[in-house]
Amino acid sequence: MADVLGTPVLVLNRHFEPVQVTTCKRAFVLLYGGVAQALDEDGEGYDFDLWRELPVRETDDGLPIVGGSLRVPRVLHLHKYDRKPRATVRLTRKNLMLRDAHQCQYCGKRPPVRDLNIDHVLPRSRGGDDTWENLVTACRVCNLRKGWKTPEEANMRLARRPFKPRWTMSAQILLGGGNRFSEWAPFLKAS
Repeated sequence: MADVLGTPVLVLNRHFEPVQVTTCKRAFVLLYGGVAQALDEDGEGYDFDLWRELPVRETDDGLPIVGGSLRVPRVLHLHKYDRKPRATVRLTRKNLMLRDAHQCQYCGKRPPVRDLNIDHVLPRSRGGDDTWENLVTACRVCNLRKGWKTPEEANMRLARRPFKPRWTMSAQILLGGGNRFSEWAPFLKAS
């Protein structure tokens, strides 16, 4: 049952824009509290009482309850929440690799991910920080060749200047992978 309670549910604001992905447990709290409606695969909205009456199909996740089983919603629509989430992209190795398309920013090669490193354009030994604008994806060969030098000193050119990406919430959900359901597709494509 713990696995079912952790099932991801897409949460939409009042304007049907993706806000976040939450757990089944939190989704049922919002649904039962009347803050949101569950949407079925056709986009029909259901309050808790109506949702409780829907049968659990083979393709659905079911939450065992005293009287049988409760269908886990895939999409939740908030009644009054207007805001759009600020798309803050965390600085992680995975996100850096996604920004740079898993490509060495010095030679342009695309080796396997295990052979890619994160390089400081201005080396740490010279005061370089861990920021979007100072980190790039580099293959092992280029990273070793550059060493503690700047790209200019090592006579190497960057394919493009590093930047902080501006991904939408939909892009973050899509890039994050994990469990995505067909019911999410129309909302993620639209935003």
